[in-house]
Amino acid sequence: MKVNKMEAGLYCSKCKDETNHEITYINNHIKRIRCQECNETMEMNMDLKKDFYKEIYERVSSKPTRITEEYHDNLRKLLLSLPYRAIKKPYRMIKEVHSSRRVIKTYNPKKK
Repeated sequence: MKVNKMEAGLYCSKCKDETNHEITYINNHIKRIRCQECNETMEMNMDLKKDFYKEIYERVSSKPTRITEEYHDNLRKLLLSLPYRAIKKPYRMIKEVHSSRRVIKTYNPKKK
């Protein structure tokens, strides 16, 4: 899951003026808009776990197609890169899962 933050000049209903706002995106969807003057925050409802599972499913289910495309494009390059990729992939997946869990924990706190 990717978290991006940007600033934009938006009208704040509490300040009654156009002020800078911090917009937080998670996977290209707006999660939070916060006024930088008064800290008024608007949260969007997102099911981050559902988005995470969907992202993983799409990556795993598209892998055979991507490997087939690589096979047709350049078999030699594919065969040479497979041992390296087979070693690195589990570590990359673990790193991404930990990163996604942090995002889910930060932006989707458990309700009491």
